[in-house]
Amino acid sequence: MAQVEATTERIIAADAETVFDALADYTGTRGKLLPEHFSEYEVREGGDGEGTLVHWKLQATSKRVRDCLLEVTEPTDGELVEKDRNSSMVTTWRVTPAGEGKSKAVVTTVWNGAGGIGGFFERTFAPKGLGRIYDSVLENLATEVER
Repeated sequence: MAQVEATTERIIAADAETVFDALADYTGTRGKLLPEHFSEYEVREGGDGEGTLVHWKLQATSKRVRDCLLEVTEPTDGELVEKDRNSSMVTTWRVTPAGEGKSKAVVTTVWNGAGGIGGFFERTFAPKGLGRIYDSVLENLATEVER
């Protein structure tokens, strides 16, 4: 099994603290940022960054739906890590300053891919598809915090 990785980033016209706080707000802002690929969104514990347990279903393709139960940690300032209890998937959000009144948001998701020919297609196509999904999330985040 090879590790599969998808990374997306965006410069947002808001300070890093504002952007990070919006991402970490699972009970309010986060649910509003999710495109149609996400369903059954539910905060089960916590709701603000570290200690949050959140559930959703992620429909990456017409046939592929992941049931995700994510534990949220904040290992360093400006970083949220979502570890899926149901799979090897880990998503890391990093928000850093990017000049006056701007920040850079980077989201990276990694997981253990399948083997064989299915794994080849997963490694080839999944990062692009997931990148598009998270690009939508970052676009919605920018719209939310740039008001």
